[in-house]
Amino acid sequence: MPVASERPAPIRLNDRWFLLIGIPVLSLLVMLPRGILHVPSFPVFLINWGVSLLFTCSFWFTGRALWIALFRRLPHVDQTVRRLWLLAILNTAITAVVTLTLDSIVGWLQNARLDWPTFWFEFGLNMVPTVVVQLIYESSNFFRQWAENVRRAEQLQSAGVQSQLEALQSQLDPHFLFNSLNTLSAIIEPENEPAQQFVEQLSDVYRYVLLARERTTVPLSEELAFVDTYLALHKVRFRDNLRVTQHVPPEALGLLVAPLSIQLLVENALKHNVASREHPLELRLTANLATGCFVVENTLRPRTSGLAPGTGTGLRNVRHRYELLQAPRPVVVSTDEGWFRVCLPLLTVA
Repeated sequence: MPVASERPAPIRLNDRWFLLIGIPVLSLLVMLPRGILHVPSFPVFLINWGVSLLFTCSFWFTGRALWIALFRRLPHVDQTVRRLWLLAILNTAITAVVTLTLDSIVGWLQNARLDWPTFWFEFGLNMVPTVVVQLIYESSNFFRQWAENVRRAEQLQSAGVQSQLEALQSQLDPHFLFNSLNTLSAIIEPENEPAQQFVEQLSDVYRYVLLARERTTVPLSEELAFVDTYLALHKVRFRDNLRVTQHVPPEALGLLVAPLSIQLLVENALKHNVASREHPLELRLTANLATGCFVVENTLRPRTSGLAPGTGTGLRNVRHRYELLQAPRPVVVSTDEGWFRVCLPLLTVA
């Protein structure tokens, strides 16, 4: 099933001061081993420095463009080693080709053969600005991601504290409800098995909701077991007007999702769409390992009366929770040929 592709966010480097200070200083430093700082006159020094500036700018902006291109393709923390290896290989190859070309041109102009010791000396000097550029941008990116992780951790902690406060404020309700459910189960006639089962399922649903408050992620298997129980309660009411299909490969069950995120999407589908004998509500729950997403789909037949229009708060909350969890891709919402579709990222690290 089609899933909207994720486009990389544009990269905006705030490196103006690096460019204004780094290039002139680096161009002077690479002149030292060549001994061209000791020149007979200042005009000659300026000419040599101008040539060094030209080469330093070339290597700097080439390395900068290469880093941006690779970062767009490999932006995540777990891709850092791969990105660094590719940068090292490509930068070394580019520097070697440029140095060999320049030395060959100089040798041709001087009618001399290529001097390999000179080539390796020039190659080493030309690698200096290349390595410095990569160190600058990787270090800058490391500290930026570190600061972002600290900010997200603080937001998660704040959300956790708020959740615990709400739980404390309503701690009477769980005990009261469970006691009431136990009492209800006791007074129901033993022969009335559907009623007994309904009460037990309702108790399981409420228990999961309480436990989910204390967790940031849950295995997909647990969330789906909860959703199955939740849907079983609604099937008592909707019967054949609600049709549910699941396609979840076993290897996906150990992946993680935000707790109650799938249930919220199912609840929204039940709340905002028609479910009748003429127009049954269809739900599809699919784990797509190829895209790394769990897809919740429902037939789109909005209710026209008896319900205020949706505000989108639930979807915004789901998106925000996955942003705080640093999901590898965003929550994608789409509508296609009478179906409403939400793609939740499947997580591998809690």
